[in-house]
Amino acid sequence: MRVVRDVRYGRGPKQIVDLFPAEHPRGVLLFIHGGYWRALDKDDHSFIAPPFVAEGIGVAVVNYDLCPGVRIAHIVEQCRQAVDWLTREGESHGVPAQRLIVGGHSAGGHLTAMMFATDWKARGTSAGAIVAGVSISGVFDLEPLVNVSFNSDLGLDPQSARELSPIHLDPRLDVPLLLAAGADETSEFIRQSRGLWQRWPRCRPRKRDGPLFVSGKHHFSVLSEFADPQSELFATTMAMFDSE
Repeated sequence: MRVVRDVRYGRGPKQIVDLFPAEHPRGVLLFIHGGYWRALDKDDHSFIAPPFVAEGIGVAVVNYDLCPGVRIAHIVEQCRQAVDWLTREGESHGVPAQRLIVGGHSAGGHLTAMMFATDWKARGTSAGAIVAGVSISGVFDLEPLVNVSFNSDLGLDPQSARELSPIHLDPRLDVPLLLAAGADETSEFIRQSRGLWQRWPRCRPRKRDGPLFVSGKHHFSVLSEFADPQSELFATTMAMFDSE
């Protein structure tokens, strides 16, 4: 499998992306890693690429600057820049983004939802390239984080937490957003996924009556399902690439 590493998409120190081109591409997955906006790296998540590449889906695994060096609003903007860059430059790097799914895990799930709440037309980016999203174990209500100990790194106050909470925003895309989580996650992660499902009815995937809660998986092990060609999570993601 071919990989093009550390391609720069912005000026920030960590604004680089690894690209995994497919031989006969029919879509691209832009994946945003988790780590509570303050940890982990794209290199920890390259394992998700091979099964998608095997199905003709190019993969872009994105890095972004981390808290406390930057604030979450800055990270959201960097992810928007990654989408801008991929729709503009992806084809020249072997990952044409005419059919793009944005996905992410944990904090990356939050950032994925924030891409859905973005006014792409105002940015001059074609929103038509984004055909769906996958938010795995996402955080959609940031207000409870104001009082946690690690908010010393995040720097959230009540106003910024609300402004950065997808559950308090309206989606700007009329495409499906698959919400998934491990069935064995904490009640808060389950609540978060159910809350956005209720709040964003226009983004509910067809033939689903709620988020996909993966049996026997917790917050970390659920991500392995995303890279398993035999899993419901993988199959549901692939079906969104194929739907019109």
